Amino acid sequence: MTDSTSSTGPGRPKDLAKRQAILEAAKNLFVRNGYANTSMDAVAAEAGVSKLTVYSHFTDKETLFSCAVVARCEEQVPGLFVDVPMGEPVEKVLLGIARGFQTLINSPESIDLHRLMITLGTQGSSLSQVFFEAGPQRILHEMERFLTKLNGTNGLRFESPAGAAGHFLCLIKGVCNFRLLIGTGELPDEQTAEHHVREVVALFLKAYRV
Repeated sequence: MTDSTSSTGPGRPKDLAKRQAILEAAKNLFVRNGYANTSMDAVAAEAGVSKLTVYSHFTDKETLFSCAVVARCEEQVPGLFVDVPMGEPVEKVLLGIARGFQTLINSPESIDLHRLMITLGTQGSSLSQVFFEAGPQRILHEMERFLTKLNGTNGLRFESPAGAAGHFLCLIKGVCNFRLLIGTGELPDEQTAEHHVREVVALFLKAYRV
């Protein structure tokens, strides 16, 4: 009885550690090599576990990919909307959200993941929907929720907070993010990035002030 209990206790964190190692390997390999060129054998080798262990945690390649994408999105999506101070000047709050979102979407990790999902989308893969729900849709919903709270205050009126959320986030992405995605641009310097977010916030406030 004692031996059984002692062997079960230490085994649980070890399993969790293996699962995390598999996810880390999958996140790196799928982005680096693409979905089709990443095998379960390669993930197992990268994680330092057996292929049987990979399958014991993730039943198939699609499940592993979905979990890896969700994990990557959870890492990349910062707490942009956590404890947003509603008492602060609205321009200051929007600038904070804009800076955080701009840093997120222009990061090399985000660019690589978006390129991978675009490739899968052109192949008619349903896996791109997993990414959309875990990343972009989550941010859209949080922005919509924030604007709904803001609606009718500070002289602002949003007939559709969801639509306004989309406008705000797309304005932040702008041409710079598109050029990064297609490999024809570079990350803006600090001054250029700050000018962009301030310009977007000013335009946004002007558009929705009554």
